[in-house]
Amino acid sequence: MLYHFYELNHAAIAPFRAAAEVSLWALRHPLNPFAESMTHKTLAAAIDVFESTTRRYGKPEFGLHETEVNGKPVPVTERIVWERPFCNLIHFEREPSAMKGVAPQQKLLIVAPLSGHYATLLRGTVEAMLPHNEVYITDWADARTVPLTEGSFDLDDYIDYVIDMCHELGPDLHLLAVCQPSVPVFAAVAVMHDNDDPYVPLSMTLMGGPIDTRESPTEVNRLATERGTEWYERNVVMTVPWPHRGFMRRVYPGFVQLSGFMAMNLDRHMDAHWNYFDHMVEGDGDSAEKHREFYDEYLSVMDMTAEFYLQTVDEVFVKHSLPKGEFTHRGRTVRPEAITRTALMTVEGEKDDISGVGQTKAAHKLCKNLPDAMKTHWEQPGVGHYGVFNGSRWKSEIAPRVREFMARHAKR
Repeated sequence: MLYHFYELNHAAIAPFRAAAEVSLWALRHPLNPFAESMTHKTLAAAIDVFESTTRRYGKPEFGLHETEVNGKPVPVTERIVWERPFCNLIHFEREPSAMKGVAPQQKLLIVAPLSGHYATLLRGTVEAMLPHNEVYITDWADARTVPLTEGSFDLDDYIDYVIDMCHELGPDLHLLAVCQPSVPVFAAVAVMHDNDDPYVPLSMTLMGGPIDTRESPTEVNRLATERGTEWYERNVVMTVPWPHRGFMRRVYPGFVQLSGFMAMNLDRHMDAHWNYFDHMVEGDGDSAEKHREFYDEYLSVMDMTAEFYLQTVDEVFVKHSLPKGEFTHRGRTVRPEAITRTALMTVEGEKDDISGVGQTKAAHKLCKNLPDAMKTHWEQPGVGHYGVFNGSRWKSEIAPRVREFMARHAKR
């Protein structure tokens, strides 16, 4: 019923939002002689905060229309090159005519998290790699938009999707998994090796992922362990209401996860919105715009299928199946020791409070038959979870190391 109340609430405040938008237009109209008065700016700022906190945020755009290769601007076009009901594969195609004379660059598949936010959360990740790689990214579907007739989607399906994308892009491929996908990507590579698949990727980079959550457990990890899968199924799994295309599909709603994340740092979010109000009153447009950019992304959330969410909680956070050697795919045990041809890099943030230090690095212990020369680990000082794949440290310190690692393993 909570999902229905959530939708009802949006419908109930729609008239007030419409009034707020009209008021903002009038208060900030250039022909309004009082637009710059303190009273009008204060009122406009208050209405703006109301509008932004009650808005239903849609799927953001990547907005990466241009990159720079060898000091020259190169137009970029997004193209969908592979489609399934629950995921599209996007290629950031750089204009071929502008790439003439540039040596062929390595293919990189960035596997975005399916954890409540859209793939655009990795905009900074893509932007940093575009000048140096042929970049692809997974664009996971919002489960509430997928009709029941398309069937279910669980962790096994996720692994199958990754394997299919590797087949689609060819054996000269590097994988980069950010956070949650580290487990299914690692499992997919292990399955491909176990099947002697000729399309195993050249390398995989796992960043801030929960390979073994027994290492430096965070509050998020402890919560899952203490409550167990049954609690989550009873309390956070809901049915998509009409009129969404996924009507009657069981999901873990994005707004529930967002509420949990915001509650963990409620004071910080309240301070951010108070500062946003002050910036608008003071006329600090740059600071206000930075706030909008961050929250337009942060507040854009999507639903996950219940079966995928519950299986992930159970296998990764409750049972710790992968590090125990009990993780299965389609009934077969996943064998990390089978990995011998795909180089492994792990990246962690010193201050990561989502995936604790050591959780991603644990992948190295599982790859018992992978030569040490094919293993690399980097712990980035001074960054939290988000800073591992976005921001200045990612661009200046982490991304160059990832590119150097891929260059070292460009050939088998």
